[in-house]
Amino acid sequence: MKEECKVDRDVPIAINPNTKSRWDGAIHPSFGRRLHHEVPSWVPDGSSFHIRIRVAPEYRGSLTDPEIGTKLLESAGYYHERQRWHATIFLLMPDHLHAILSFPAHESMSRVLGEWKRYQTKNIGIIWQENFFDHRLRNAAEANLKYDYIRRNPVVKNLCTNADDWPWYVAL
Repeated sequence: MKEECKVDRDVPIAINPNTKSRWDGAIHPSFGRRLHHEVPSWVPDGSSFHIRIRVAPEYRGSLTDPEIGTKLLESAGYYHERQRWHATIFLLMPDHLHAILSFPAHESMSRVLGEWKRYQTKNIGIIWQENFFDHRLRNAAEANLKYDYIRRNPVVKNLCTNADDWPWYVAL
């Protein structure tokens, strides 16, 4: 018997017309399937992806611990500055993170994220779940929807009352 899938939010998210999208406008017909970490050749260079990375169940720390969270956000900014990825948003939750990232054509999404995770494991001691979730954002409306979903995640999970009060994110 199949189990029902549960959406990872408690309330519907509406597109915010005030969100300043950094979407480049590249749109490809929707194939309606999850990418398997290697970006297919038909996906336009510079496409954006919603990325979610979870800590392993045995990890007892919190990504929002002030010392850990500060290092993670600085590291995300460093990768952005060094053009390993372009980060539209990078948000930490206690046991996972959300990001909207795009990758240079010459970089493998899997390799870049794997190297970033290995660095955090070696230098901070975070134990990550194997792999990550990725979803290609196909148009500006979808990008804005995911951006708003990510910003509201701490509110939906009752970690703060207003998204603007959440300190553990950077929008670059």
